[in-house]
Formats: sequence, C-alpha cells, structure tokens
Amino acid sequence: MHESNDGCRSITRMFRIGDSRAAAVAALVFARICTLPLAAQQSAIPAPRLRVELSFDRAVSAKPLDGRMLLFIAADESGRPSHFSSDPAGVRLGTQMPEPRFLTSDFDNTAQVFGVDVDGLAPGAKVRIGGGTLGYPIESLGGLPAGDYWIQGLLHRYETFHRADGRVVKLPMDRGEGQQWATAPGNLYSAPVKVHLDPARDTTVRIVLAKVNPPIPPARDTKYVRHIRIRSDRLSKFWGRDIFIGGIVVLPEGWDSHPDVKYPLAVYQGHFQPTVNGWRDTPPDPSLPPYHRDSVVKYCPNGHEGNWCAKVGYDRVLAEYEYGFYKEWTGPGFPRVIMLTIQHPNPYYDDSYAVNSENLGPYGDAINYELVPEVERLFRGIGQGWARALYGGSTGGWEVLATQVFYPDAYNGAYTSCPDPIDFHGYTTVNLYEDDNAYWYDGGPFRKSERPAHRDFMGHVRATTRQANLRELVLGTKTRSGGQYDVWEAVFSPVGEDGYPKRIWDKRTGVIDRSVAEYWREHYDLVHIMRRDWPTLGPKLRGKIEIYAGAHDNIYLTNAVYYAEDFLAKVTNPPAAATVIYGAKNEHCFSGDTTAANAFSRLTYHSRFIKKMAARWVKTAPAGADTTGWRY
Repeated sequence: MHESNDGCRSITRMFRIGDSRAAAVAALVFARICTLPLAAQQSAIPAPRLRVELSFDRAVSAKPLDGRMLLFIAADESGRPSHFSSDPAGVRLGTQMPEPRFLTSDFDNTAQVFGVDVDGLAPGAKVRIGGGTLGYPIESLGGLPAGDYWIQGLLHRYETFHRADGRVVKLPMDRGEGQQWATAPGNLYSAPVKVHLDPARDTTVRIVLAKVNPPIPPARDTKYVRHIRIRSDRLSKFWGRDIFIGGIVVLPEGWDSHPDVKYPLAVYQGHFQPTVNGWRDTPPDPSLPPYHRDSVVKYCPNGHEGNWCAKVGYDRVLAEYEYGFYKEWTGPGFPRVIMLTIQHPNPYYDDSYAVNSENLGPYGDAINYELVPEVERLFRGIGQGWARALYGGSTGGWEVLATQVFYPDAYNGAYTSCPDPIDFHGYTTVNLYEDDNAYWYDGGPFRKSERPAHRDFMGHVRATTRQANLRELVLGTKTRSGGQYDVWEAVFSPVGEDGYPKRIWDKRTGVIDRSVAEYWREHYDLVHIMRRDWPTLGPKLRGKIEIYAGAHDNIYLTNAVYYAEDFLAKVTNPPAAATVIYGAKNEHCFSGDTTAANAFSRLTYHSRFIKKMAARWVKTAPAGADTTGWRY
C-alpha cells in the first residue's frame, strides 16, 4: 500500500525574526508542530476516517509502473454534478464542465487534488489517499466538506533515466504533448464518477484506472509550413538515451521559385506548440459569431480571459488575424525570411528555457549549434549572426534575452516581451538575495502577510505564492510537477545529492536557500550577468535589446524589468542603446504596441517583429552582405 506523508520541513524557520527570545519561542512551538501528523497541524481539521484507494487495470498495463498517482475531486459552481466531457476545450468554450483532471488551477474555481509517488506499482495494487496525504487547496482529506462530488484518478507515468553525470532519476518523459500530464499519451486515468464523500464516515472509496491517453497525431506539412525533428548528440549523451529537438519552419513566399536566394532567420520562442501559431491558410469559418471590438477590449483585454473571450466572439478575432497574417506573409512587400519556432519539451517542462542547465542538459548548445544550423542548411538560410534575430514573450521573452546574452555573436536583435524574471531581485514578488521567505512578507513577530503570485490589472489577487507552490508540490515532488516555479528551479538550480534540482526554497515553508540563490545569480540572473560581463558583452549587445512589459503584468514579471531598465539606462562604455517600453494597464503579455489592447496586439507578433528585424538587418549588415536578394 502506497501512502504519502509530505509533512512540514524546516517550519521552525518560517517566522525567522532574528536572535530574539520571540524567535526562540517560535522555533520551539513550530518544532513541536512538525512532529504531529499533517491533519493535526491544521487546527479544527479532524483526522479523516474516509479513504480513497486507486489502482490500475491489468488491461491498460500488465507491468508495474512508476509515477505520481493523482486524485481529483470536483463539483460545479452550484455544488451539483455536471455533465462531464473528455474534451478539455470545454473550459475554453464554456459549453460544459470538463473532467476533474482538467480543472486544477491556481484560482478559486480549482478542483481539489491529492498526490502520491508510486514506484513499481503493480496492476491491481492499491494506492491509498488518507489523512497523511498532502492535498491542494485543502491540505488534508479531513478538511473536505461532506457532500456529493465527481472524482477521478490519473497516473502520471515516470521513466528511469541514467544520465551521463551518473545520476539515476525518474521523470515524466514528454510524449509529444508538451509536458501536459492531463493529456500525456500513455498516462492512465479513470472515468469521472459521482460519489458522496464524508471525511467523518468510516468509508473506503475505490477507483480503477482503466483508460489510457492516446498518442498525439503528427502535425501536417504544407507548402509553407514544415515540421522537422533531429536527434541531438549533446542532449542524447547527457540523458543516456536518444533525445530529439524540433522546429516549425515557415518558408517565405517564393522560396521554391527562387532557388538561389538565401534568407535571414527569425527565431520565435515561447511555450511548446504542435504547429505554427498565429497562422491560418484558409478564411475564417463564416459560422463563427461576430465580435464587437469594444466588447473584446472590455471583457477579453488580453485574449486569455477564458469564457469571457468566447462570449464576445474572440474565436473570430483569432481566425481573422491568423488569416490576415497568412495573406500578409504571402503578399507583396513583406520581408522574405525563414520563421523558426523551436520545439524543446523535456522531462521537466514544455520547453527548456533554451540554455545549458545542470538538470536539463545542454539545450542552449543543442539549439544554437545543432538545430539552427540544420534549419539553415535545409532551407537555405544565410547562416550568419548578422542575419538572425529572436522574438518571443513570457517564457519565450526570457529565452530571447538569455540567448542573445549567452550567444551574443550568433544573433542580431532580441525583441523581448513580458519576460520571465530577468533579475532575481524581482523574482516576481520575491527578492531572492534579501528576503528570507518566499511566501510571507516579514511584518515582525506579530503579523505576516502572504506574497501574491497572480493579480488582474485592477490589483485583485487571484493566488498567493504559497498556494501556487503547494499545488505544484501536490502534483509532483522533486520538482516534477511541470509547473512554473518548478521549471525555474529545474533550469536554474544545481543538481542536488539525490539527482534532482536543489530547492531554491522549502516548498512547504517558503524558507529561501541563500546558497542556491547565489548559484542562480552567477549562472542565470541575466541583468547580473550583463553587469558583470559588460566590458566584453557590451560591444556585442549594443542596440540589440528591446524589452516590453505591461505595468500590471498578472504574475509581477514587470518587477524584474524595472531592475533591467535601470541598468540598461545607466551603463556606459559602451551605452546599451536598449529600448524598454511599458504598457499602462496592460497585463500579461504586453508586446510593445501601445496603440491596441493586448487581445489584438498579441496577434501581430510575427508581423511587427519580423519587420523590425528586417530593418535592423539591412541597417547593420557587414560590408558585402546580401541585403537585397531576399527582399523581392
């Protein structure tokens, strides 16, 4: 029988207030709390008599499996059962409530989830969810209100890796879905069932996982769009097995009819996507409902407000802009370039952050020394640094700046939108170098306030840093949740003694490990690295950096941009000649267009930035370089 007990660790440090008598008393109190079971740590929550047992059917796997067993518990807004759909698009369309496995989030309408690690779990063997199993957002099964719920189980499968550094680790290999545990091919799950749950009743609920997520069908090539996949020698050596990276290539109009022309390369970075986004080679479906621009700006200002966007016709907005870009790309006057989107999902996340990492391997070198040259060889790229540039937002925004900083001669321009933290003084709402705790502001011995993790543009907090990290811990121990904080940790941290990333902070208490923070500073704090190495980096980066951030970024990414702006504006010998633009009232992900709401400007990424790149290439090309052959 498997059962987890992710008890509190190092909680005596959570309220560190100096070498005072109050600190000593607090340490004693919390040390005693740490010896209690999880349920006892939560006052007014009785130990539950309810148990849930999960197993998988031999028909879906005859061999033992490793992974993370997850239990989801959901109810609709009224508390009554809803019609469930196996299609996660139900969330987007708002037509029906999807399965509980698709409902876990950082927000108020999340499903409840519990998780247990399993090693060598045999068919039919039971995994028990009980009083010692950590949950989110309710931490103990004993805190669940009695009532009728829909429940569902899922096994996120892990594989064993024998890495070149001698470490043996168990991780969820990406299987073409971009590290999405709810839909990852091969993951086992059960059908949702309605049950009455009462923690006070001595009851055992049994769930059998009898379904398997199907494989992801390959994307389709067209005249303009090609999908490539190459084996990386560097990554395969690191991971001890074949590792592939890929790219989505959009060919310029006239590529086939101009066989002697070589083209510049525009590299787009962002989260994993199975095929090119922002592109549609057919007109919008005429049956799509119309939209009113003012309604979109009011109710769907960033293009990702869920059901509100669907209600105001945002699907038509998407289709019209995608088709509009296709017509612009194939029409007269648009720069003839190769557009490349990198695909680099890995065992920790849907992409690698495009840098070399102790835990993920040499993805930076694999992309820049293996994938990019192969794309240019196959599709007639110019193949020189002056004729390449990068653009992207959020995760892609961080990757764009990092690639330009770490490979300064290989690219001629970094157009960085709403980047993930580029200075760890502003690691969202945490200062990793000065704060002691990531979850709590230090208000002295009598008051603690939680640090926010997500807000809307009015400042309303939707989730705290503690809540977001608790969710990740329940979804996966040892940095294996596939979540945002975990991937930052996986990329930026050194390897721990157990072969998994060292924690930047204790996931239960929020206490920051200053030694890990120092490692992050020297290896991945991009502003620190530029400041430290400016005598050699400055001449190579001058005029190449543009950064855009919404003043009300939902996840506080603007905080780090303020530090970057301060450095870039003041540095000399040489001056940075950088551009930093903020969008007033703009949320995630502002991309520099102050004339339109994010809902519309986010759909013009490719068009705006490729034109910027082309202008820079023509202006800065070395003597004798071809700046006319590709501008037909």
